[in-house]
Amino acid sequence: MTEKKGYMDMDLLRFTTAGSVDDGKSTLIGRLMYDTKSIFEDQIDAIEESSKNRGDEHVNLALLTDGLKAEREQGITIDVAYRYFATPKRKFIIADTPGHIQYTRNMVTGASTANLAIILIDARKGVIEQTKRHSFIASLLQIKHVIVCINKMDLVDYSEEVFENIKNEYLGFDAKLEIPDIRFIPISALHGDNVVDRSKNMDWYQGPSLLWTLENVQIASDRNFIDSRMPVQWVIRPQSDKYHDFRGFAGTINGGVFRKGEEVVVLPSGFTSKIKSIETMNGQLNEAYAPMSIALTLEDEIDISRGDMIAKPNNQPKSSQDIEIMVCWLNTNALKLGSKYTVKHTTNEAKCIIKDVRYKVNVNTLEKIEGVDGLEVNDIGRIQIKTAKPLFYDPYMKNRNTGSVILIDEFTNETVGAGMII
Repeated sequence: MTEKKGYMDMDLLRFTTAGSVDDGKSTLIGRLMYDTKSIFEDQIDAIEESSKNRGDEHVNLALLTDGLKAEREQGITIDVAYRYFATPKRKFIIADTPGHIQYTRNMVTGASTANLAIILIDARKGVIEQTKRHSFIASLLQIKHVIVCINKMDLVDYSEEVFENIKNEYLGFDAKLEIPDIRFIPISALHGDNVVDRSKNMDWYQGPSLLWTLENVQIASDRNFIDSRMPVQWVIRPQSDKYHDFRGFAGTINGGVFRKGEEVVVLPSGFTSKIKSIETMNGQLNEAYAPMSIALTLEDEIDISRGDMIAKPNNQPKSSQDIEIMVCWLNTNALKLGSKYTVKHTTNEAKCIIKDVRYKVNVNTLEKIEGVDGLEVNDIGRIQIKTAKPLFYDPYMKNRNTGSVILIDEFTNETVGAGMII
């Protein structure tokens, strides 16, 4: 008899939804939650009553996710709405991101931790600028799995020809991007076609439903298990009689595997030691891997503090003060050449200055626009920063955790930019 997988042991899939305004993102998420019985009866009663009062013909499932008052009044999503649901096979965290151009930064925020992106296309409109914009951001953020949901198929008489034309148009644009796994599903979020169950209205489509795809897409191999990295978040010194000599270095493993007895190097000091023990809340382990949260004890007394990086002597991250990043600018105050910020990288922080703005990207055509000296809000561009001390990093393409940074305004403490190290 096989052991039943415990709830806490269930696999977690983080995914983001993106599309243009009124493509049906919120309705789709509402449909997933409604049909998987992931909402309470009083919530169902409330949205049925709200739909009736608004004069909607159908139960407006978008009301489940459009939480802000302004969103409900306008019928659009203007913030990143995080939602949670689960099936017997998997747990899910959804980031429902807005479609407007002026909210590009919200999509970057929602997609930054996603394993998968759902890009919605209105079957009546086909591939539009926002489709290309969101696909480019998904590619930029190294999201390896994209499901293109061609929605509102009920409004084009469930036409296979319309579906195939949009699919071919998207694939023509996608040749410029780096997304290894793209799937296409024709759906009607309003009526539930191919969302949780296969549609009888589209018997020409032989693929799986959206939910089946979400439950079965393989994401374990997306993690980097080769380059061992653990940024130190906290030094544990209990100061108790029982653990008087205990000194542990706690953090989340950002890549690779750590094993008891293995030699490690601590950066920036360069001192080496061997792993004495791997501590967790549930006891000691012989090995640990990304993305586990652990505490390491070492055989030697080494001065280690927050922001240091533990790695393997024969496989160390890059170290530099001159760093090239692709950045999405999030703030209404423009990025300017020579501006100073705080850069936050894993658990480390440093002062930095903008040394160069190489170009910005027209995200609709992917054209590089050179000769610019700054970036406006929602712009994406390539810049060079000079840091006050070296950062220990991997290129974002190799490791999303050790290859990402944020820029913080020193005076307001606002996060003004999100960057990917090249």
